[in-house]
Amino acid sequence: MRFLTISGPPSSGKTSVILRVIEALQTRQQKIGVVKFDCLLTDDDKLYAKKGVLVKKGLSGALCPDHYFVSNIESCVTWGHENGCEYLISESAGLCNRCSPHIKEITAVCVIDNLSGINTPKKIGPMLKSADIVVITKGDIVSQAEREVFASRVRQVNPGAIIMNVNGITGQGAFELTSLFEDASDIETLKGKVLRFSMPSALCSYCLGETRIGEEHQTGNIRKMDLQEGSA
Repeated sequence: MRFLTISGPPSSGKTSVILRVIEALQTRQQKIGVVKFDCLLTDDDKLYAKKGVLVKKGLSGALCPDHYFVSNIESCVTWGHENGCEYLISESAGLCNRCSPHIKEITAVCVIDNLSGINTPKKIGPMLKSADIVVITKGDIVSQAEREVFASRVRQVNPGAIIMNVNGITGQGAFELTSLFEDASDIETLKGKVLRFSMPSALCSYCLGETRIGEEHQTGNIRKMDLQEGSA
C-alpha cells in the first residue's frame, strides 16, 4: 500500500487537491483510502465518500491535532491494509505553522496557497521545510510574477522539494501530481518509523484545562518573553 501524508495551513486547498488526484487515480482502477484529521468539525469525509473512496474521520477536540495524528496514524495504516487499499492518504487538519506531521521514508506533501502572502513560507516550520513535494494552489487568482516570487520563497525554505502548482477547481496540474503519488512509499506498517521532526512541545497547565490567568496558575513547559531586552 502506498502511503502519503498531506498537510498545510487552514484553507490552503488540501481537500480540493486530494479530490483531483483521486479522480485521476480512479481512472486507473486504484482502491483509495483517506484518513481525514481535523479539530472540531469537518464534512470533508462526505466529499470523499461521494467519490466512492473509503474514508475515516478523526476529530482531535481539545487535543493538539498533530499529537492526535501521531497517536492514531499507525492504526490507520493497519485499517488501510485490512481494507485492501492500494493508496492511503492522510490529510491533516489545517495546522499551526510549527506542526510536523511527516514521517521519515513516507512521502510527504505540503499544500500552501499563493494568497497567504509572500513571507508565509518563511513562517512555516517542519511541515513545509521537510516536505518532499510542495503543492502551491490558487495561482489563478494572482499574476504570473506573484506566482514566481512565491515559488521562489518556497524554494528558499525547502530547496530539495519538488514544487508544483495545482488548481483545485479545474484540476490543472493534478495529473502531474498523480504521477508523483505513484512513486510514493510502499509500506506494510509504521511500526519503528520515526517522525521527520519533533512535535510542538507540551505540556503546560493550560494544556491540562487551566483557564485562570496569572503566574501562580502556570506550571509545566512555560516560556516567558524578555520584556526588558532593548529597553532604555
